[in-house]
Amino acid sequence: MKDTHKHKGMRNQLAQVIENKGIKAASAINAIKAVPRHLFLDSSFEDHAYQDKAFPIGAEQTISQPYTVAFQTELLRVKPNDKVLEVGTGSGYQTAILLHLKAKVYTIERQQELFKSTKLFFDKMGYRPKKMVFGDGYKGLPEEAPFDGIIVTAGAPETPKDLLSQLKVGGRLVIPVGIEEQVMTLYVRKSNKEFEKKEMGLFRFVPLLEDKN
Repeated sequence: MKDTHKHKGMRNQLAQVIENKGIKAASAINAIKAVPRHLFLDSSFEDHAYQDKAFPIGAEQTISQPYTVAFQTELLRVKPNDKVLEVGTGSGYQTAILLHLKAKVYTIERQQELFKSTKLFFDKMGYRPKKMVFGDGYKGLPEEAPFDGIIVTAGAPETPKDLLSQLKVGGRLVIPVGIEEQVMTLYVRKSNKEFEKKEMGLFRFVPLLEDKN
């Protein structure tokens, strides 16, 4: 598949939909305009790629709704050269949004099938996260910590303490927390021991899988 003027026009329309739903950060809106979402989906979804909907990507996972991607991105407040940990690479769409914002992205995927296919896709498309890891997102990446931002793209029953511990002071963790549906939750690290927590509304995500071994 190619990225055509038609696709760019559809992205502009999608960006307008997202802005109308309340996304204010120009950086998030511009990233939605820039990243060709249709390339992250099976070609059978091409005609639907710029609807504001989630779609299946295999391994019982989904590519998130663009509004949700923009919402999480806005909460993260990414600046160029920020070191960002993404838990749940999935299709790689959110990764590409973060890379467009010039973040240094470290990303973890739990599903081996997705890890392999998305890694090949990144290589083909020239997307260059700092590190892409097959592993347990609950544990984060302690060897690369601390991070300016951590974004979790699957629903966690509770907030993993390991992720909180890997934030820099001033860093932000954006995570959907809950079982059936999730509360989008923002943590800002105020000091070594103190976090500010804000709840930002209800969403639905696939579950964040933990390695029980």
